[in-house]
Amino acid sequence: MQDIRLAIFDWDGTLMDSVGRIVACVQNAARDCDEPVPSAQETHQIIGLSLEVGIPRLFKLEQGSERAHALIARYRHHYLHDDTPSPLFAGASELLHQWHAQGIALAVATGKSRRGLDRVLDETGLRPLFAATRGADEANSKPDPLMLTQILAELGLVPGQAVMIGDSIHDMAMAEALAMPRVGVTWGVHDRDRLQAHDPVAVVDTMDELRLLLG
Repeated sequence: MQDIRLAIFDWDGTLMDSVGRIVACVQNAARDCDEPVPSAQETHQIIGLSLEVGIPRLFKLEQGSERAHALIARYRHHYLHDDTPSPLFAGASELLHQWHAQGIALAVATGKSRRGLDRVLDETGLRPLFAATRGADEANSKPDPLMLTQILAELGLVPGQAVMIGDSIHDMAMAEALAMPRVGVTWGVHDRDRLQAHDPVAVVDTMDELRLLLG
């Protein structure tokens, strides 16, 4: 991977240990709206998608329907007030600072909204490290590759000069659509076998393994 000039990260489940918080907020939204409460495993399958795509898929509703809008609104309410811890994964900040110091450009492509992404970038103090960021409301939902093509255009790069790093099959499929190199991480929502189905250059189990790929 010597030609890689840009590392594009998913956020939830890749850099931030926020999966538990997302599951709690989805489940609380379901209770508020008198919908069947999905299991954690069921909720994992939509993490990484935009809320507008993921919530209707999870609850088997039509996109844009009144029930879907109500669930999304309650999810956003709970996410602002839920106290489930969502720290950065151990070693994530150090990895980002090291790669940035090495001259590797960094970016984020996430299922979060711009508002939600801005909030965590400021809370973590990581905003200055990223050359480009995209939220789900600024492009099409994963696995559509529009987020990646926007980031590449902004930075003047081609797919072969970038690597997508994520914990979900949605991240892998998004990069695969552009023939962009991709790396799966196993500490998020999808296991090694599901990530491997999208032909990544590597699937790693620790932040140290990931760091060495471009170190």
